[in-house]
Amino acid sequence: MRVKVYLVDDHRLFLAGVKAELSEEFAIVGSAYDVDTAIEEIRGLEPDVVLIDVHMPDGGGIVVVESVGETNPEVKFLALSVSDQAEDVIGMIRAGARGYVTKTIEPGDLVDAVRRIDAGDAVFSPRLAGFVLDAFAGVMPTEDDPELDQLTTREKDVLRLIARGFAYKQVARKLNISIKTVETHVSSVLRKLQLSNRHELARWASKRRIV
Repeated sequence: MRVKVYLVDDHRLFLAGVKAELSEEFAIVGSAYDVDTAIEEIRGLEPDVVLIDVHMPDGGGIVVVESVGETNPEVKFLALSVSDQAEDVIGMIRAGARGYVTKTIEPGDLVDAVRRIDAGDAVFSPRLAGFVLDAFAGVMPTEDDPELDQLTTREKDVLRLIARGFAYKQVARKLNISIKTVETHVSSVLRKLQLSNRHELARWASKRRIV
């Protein structure tokens, strides 16, 4: 049976090119140019592998990967992006993507990457693998963090999403709470950690590797 592939990219011309390159090797079951359509259709179509861009409006690839992962954890994601920045690579992998390749990849190598992702492998463009190894080395905390321990579970959830750059509206949607509740949690976190704004909050979270 052919591997079922779904494509997500807000650049329509590029998306058409990828679809043409892969259609002979895989069953292209659908495509989307925006986050909300992608989430809805992927949940319904349940493809084997999703090729997804990182930077798009409304939260980009991270929102799609995390949202689908909550309901359809068997769907595998391969990030396909122009960006080779460490924060983008690490963000997508932490969200749940199985691999990350840049758009300079050769068509044959992309076909191979999709097959490997479907088989359960992790796939990265050569220079990007080091980012992941560095980011996840020693990720398990070795001692208690009194500052973090004073936060409630929900406050920690809000902290992680805010630190990743999500807007209050996006956090509210992901956690199924109101925007006002998000604001209340953020204010409480800032007060407990003695921070002034969300930028300081992001730095605090990043330093502790909890983003």
